[in-house]
Amino acid sequence: MDINSLILFFKWCSIINGLSYLASVILVLLAPDFIYRIQSKIIPIPRESFNIVMSCVFGIFEIFFIFFNLTPLIALYIIR
Repeated sequence: MDINSLILFFKWCSIINGLSYLASVILVLLAPDFIYRIQSKIIPIPRESFNIVMSCVFGIFEIFFIFFNLTPLIALYIIR
C-alpha cells in the first residue's frame, strides 16, 4: 500500500466515524427520552445512570476517534 492509499483510507474512516459520532450526539440531544425508552427495554437502567453512561460512551468514542483516526491521518500528512 502506498502512502496516498493510506491517507485516503484514514480520511474516509475519519469522515464516516465523525459523522456517526455527530449523528449519535444529535440524536441523544434531540430525543433523549426516546433513546432512553428504547435502551431501557434492552437493559433496565435508572435514568441518572443512563445519562452518565451515555456521557462516558461519547467520551470514549471521541478519544478512540482521535487516537485511531485523526492522529494517523495527521501523521501521514506530515510525512508525505
